[in-house]
Amino acid sequence: MPQKFQRARSEEQRAARREAILDTAADMLAEMPVAQVSLNELSRRVGLAKSNVLRYFESREDVLLELLGSATRELVGHLETALAEAAGPAEPAGRADRLAARVARALADRPVLCDLISAQAAVLERNVSPQVAAQFKRAAIVNATALAGLVATHLPELGQEDAFRFVAATVMVTGSVWAHAQPCAAMLTVYEEDPALAVFRLDFEDTLRETLEVLLSGLLARAERARLGSWAVGEPSEER
Repeated sequence: MPQKFQRARSEEQRAARREAILDTAADMLAEMPVAQVSLNELSRRVGLAKSNVLRYFESREDVLLELLGSATRELVGHLETALAEAAGPAEPAGRADRLAARVARALADRPVLCDLISAQAAVLERNVSPQVAAQFKRAAIVNATALAGLVATHLPELGQEDAFRFVAATVMVTGSVWAHAQPCAAMLTVYEEDPALAVFRLDFEDTLRETLEVLLSGLLARAERARLGSWAVGEPSEER
């Protein structure tokens, strides 16, 4: 049953109203993909007129971007523990593979987050004001920096800069792989009728893990070349 609200007259009431809208939108995302979440249905479920919902969030996309930010913060908290548990003596390549596996597993366990990430650039960022966009990006930088810190701790050979590059690339790769790993009914029928075409059907977690492994391998190789190059430049020449 939709909730019935009295007019919010205090900051506490307005904050509660915002939380109710966010909680209702989160419940909807547990039932349906991002593309099917409408402002009309959100308003109906939360028990407010659409115009009243827009007093708290300027658009459907504003609501979903806030949920994306909170879901990302939860992911960072989870990975803080998951990556610590994966720590241990090993060559950089072995630690990199464990890191890729833990990140891929954590994202596969969070389909709503993956769906939001896949819609972020093409949809969610397209119907917000500069103010909301700036607020979202500032929060995204905080989350990415925190995650990069975890990556750099687990794989110090990368350094903080390349750890941040890895995090940024992970977001882009996640969105792309998620979209390709969610085939429509017609594609599923094609794959079933002609197994030879199923080579294009992706398993999300496996594909993401393999892609992140390759990405980390490349970043580590480049970091090693840079280190060796700096050592060679700094090495004193032999006297003749």
